[in-house]
Amino acid sequence: MRKGPAVLLVVVLVIVAGIGVVVWQAVNKPKPGCIVSGDREITLSIEQAEYAATIAAVGYSEGLPEHAVTVALATALQESGLRNLQGGDRDSAGLFQQRPSQGWGTHAQVTDPVYAATAFYRVLREQPDWQDISVTEAAQVVQRSAFPEAYAQWEPQARSIAMALTGQSQAALRCQDVPLRVPGDDVATVAARELGTAKLSGPQPQQRGWAIASWLVAHSARFGLDTVTYDGRTWTSDSGKWTSTGTPDGQLSLHRATSAQ
Repeated sequence: MRKGPAVLLVVVLVIVAGIGVVVWQAVNKPKPGCIVSGDREITLSIEQAEYAATIAAVGYSEGLPEHAVTVALATALQESGLRNLQGGDRDSAGLFQQRPSQGWGTHAQVTDPVYAATAFYRVLREQPDWQDISVTEAAQVVQRSAFPEAYAQWEPQARSIAMALTGQSQAALRCQDVPLRVPGDDVATVAARELGTAKLSGPQPQQRGWAIASWLVAHSARFGLDTVTYDGRTWTSDSGKWTSTGTPDGQLSLHRATSAQ
């Protein structure tokens, strides 16, 4: 009995099967990104999550309520898709498409996310009834858009993101398959500018602790963070999930990767 052709056929089938597995793994491998849990899951790119976290952090550091952060996020979602655009309609630029010719600042300033968010909140707070009007109305009094109703479509997403990033929703933001930068930016320096504090470890009040922990996860690629732990729960860049790892204790900690992933 000639076994040569049969053996060859088996080898070919094994090779084809192996290629199929590799292709399936490549197609089904999770893409880098972040997910916000809430009434429904919201998917953000790493870039969008970073900018959303910065917008929320600036508002939170200024003592503004979740409503203000929701207004800012809904505006940025509509105006730029949570991207720091270098241009736009006429001289508009940045997350909020602010116009230097309208007194918002220089092009360099409005494309600085911290400056842009600070400027947005400043104008919002100048409105006497901003806390009592809808997200759409509040966004419009700041932006003076030609499409004032456009912000309404983003309110549900913006509110869920705001609740996650201000710590009202616990462990509600997670990022997966994060391309860590090693060495990353100095986390304490950036935290001091955005969050108003460089204290990123030790005991934290619950809402503030979750706000900082979520900010760290959202910026994990930028800072090269592979682990963030708060109140007995840990997020890792490997799993992309929050898991229970201890007794709730209000303690915050982080770990920076030593090599890129």
